[in-house]
Amino acid sequence: MDPRIIEGFRTAAIASIADALDKATGRRGYMAHEIKNRINDKRMVGPAATVLHAPTREFLPPAKALDLIDESPAGSVICIGMHGDVDVAVWGGLMTAGAFANGHAGAVLDAGVRDIPEIRRDYDLPVFARTVSPGTTLGRTATIAAQVPVMVGGLLVHPGDLIVGDIDGVCVVPPDAAEEVLRLAQEIDAREAEQAKLIVEAKSLRQGLAKYGRI
Repeated sequence: MDPRIIEGFRTAAIASIADALDKATGRRGYMAHEIKNRINDKRMVGPAATVLHAPTREFLPPAKALDLIDESPAGSVICIGMHGDVDVAVWGGLMTAGAFANGHAGAVLDAGVRDIPEIRRDYDLPVFARTVSPGTTLGRTATIAAQVPVMVGGLLVHPGDLIVGDIDGVCVVPPDAAEEVLRLAQEIDAREAEQAKLIVEAKSLRQGLAKYGRI
């Protein structure tokens, strides 16, 4: 993906991106509200690198996730899907250390994160997760596939999809729609800035809505 497009998504509002995805793709492009940044308020932007967990009773390390962290290009967002119990931590301090060392943008988990005090203190890396849990994956889940489509936050995430997240939520932008989505989002941002200025100057919300037709 063109680095200029990725840079553009660093400043476009998440709400505008979500609206632009509606228009450009005809379907919802934002994850469920449970997927929240559990570490900080930072913006996260980067291409998805995906891994899938599934239940097991064997005590197996999350090998495919560990390999993905080490082998993915810098700036990736590690996206972990889950078949089974979401109240288990598929991400913690050591995996964050690896992601931080490899220059990744963050992680998005359809399950739990743990070691939050450590992650905040030592790395301050965005980690968006459905739950917070102290429970290990050992004896509960195993990584069964990497770089395959995975469900995260109610959306199907493909490897290479652009993930954009902040405190408003997480959007998934297909690469083939990224340029159009960014253009539309920037147009929405510009119109809303003009509309907000009019509302303040006119001291009238109705007047702003009448002129711009947007709420």
